[in-house]
Amino acid sequence: MTPSARVQASIEILDGIIEAARNQGPPADRLIAQWFKDHRFAGSKDKRAIRELVYDTIRSCGPVPSSGRAALLGLAEEREELKTLFDGEGYGPKPITEDESVAAGGIAPEWLENRLIASGINEAEATSLLTRASLDIRVNTLKASRDDLALPVEVETLPVPGALRVPTGTRVEEWDAYQSGAIEVQDAGSQLACLAVGAGPGDAVIDLCAGAGGKTIALAAAMANDGTLVAADTDKRRLSQLEPRAERAGAKVAQTILLDPGKEAEALAEWQGKADHVLIDAPCSGTGTWRRNPEARWRLSPKELERLAALQSRLLTLGASLVKPGGHLTYITCSLLDEEGKGQVEGFLASNADWQPAMPDLPLGTAHGDGVRLTPAKDGTDGFFIARLGKP
Repeated sequence: MTPSARVQASIEILDGIIEAARNQGPPADRLIAQWFKDHRFAGSKDKRAIRELVYDTIRSCGPVPSSGRAALLGLAEEREELKTLFDGEGYGPKPITEDESVAAGGIAPEWLENRLIASGINEAEATSLLTRASLDIRVNTLKASRDDLALPVEVETLPVPGALRVPTGTRVEEWDAYQSGAIEVQDAGSQLACLAVGAGPGDAVIDLCAGAGGKTIALAAAMANDGTLVAADTDKRRLSQLEPRAERAGAKVAQTILLDPGKEAEALAEWQGKADHVLIDAPCSGTGTWRRNPEARWRLSPKELERLAALQSRLLTLGASLVKPGGHLTYITCSLLDEEGKGQVEGFLASNADWQPAMPDLPLGTAHGDGVRLTPAKDGTDGFFIARLGKP
């Protein structure tokens, strides 16, 4: 493909991503993969160039663009060399006219930028949310130790126990260490969240929003497979991915529970007041993961944020009911908005005066309210809010 044809392909893909963002359709990575499947003439170099151009364009736009062409013209305002590729030749995009619509830049839609500012996110931290994400791995202590682990590339040792950083784009899944379960791909921020739980051998631990089980198997390692580990979630498809992941990692999960939304307490009745630790990795806006999913900021609305905040509050109440006296509840979100983090914990503590903040000393993060905040700018991780609360 010519450079101009790659630009036109990117415009077509961006049109689909913009439409999906407006209508809650498939995510960008799935749409990109489908375009490549439907256009098999694109070679590996073409695919890499198109993918990078699409994501660079998404990151350059604040509000939702009117079209893929407007979005790419917005990027061309920053990268003048792209304008020469709008030449109308072959499969390239038609030439630029004076009255063209050009997408606006910025961090996010204006209402969302204002929420970030209100949550204490400065310009440098906000800008870092649109950089490229790092690639981190976790040494699985159920199968290996860092000292005995031989990896095919140079790695950076991070201040989180067992966390390593490898060059972005590394095909970790092809390594013997990955296939044997000796390592897991997991952002250092997620690893830190698991560390905050404080789970150890012999404990009864509930991962209340387990999803596909990334944090569940990290908790199994922290417990040294000694104790009772329960994984629960409302998403049957994601929860079904836990068993093969746990088997590869050598992680023992005592029970998986598929929850019926709105009736979670019934399914968890046997665990009322019995858990040493409950982890709530709450569904959230994902503002802390924009490095990986930059189009997510186009999908969020004030109404959806309000819905998520109500769900988070309900999950805190549910999780607290499962903790035994002297136990702990760890609440995390991959969001930097206070209404999903700091504000949720403040509201919980106001309604449950006997509970107290019990945040452990973590190697990364900045104190924020009754918890800790992680940001790409300060900590090199995805954005997180982490709070640990103790029940008398």
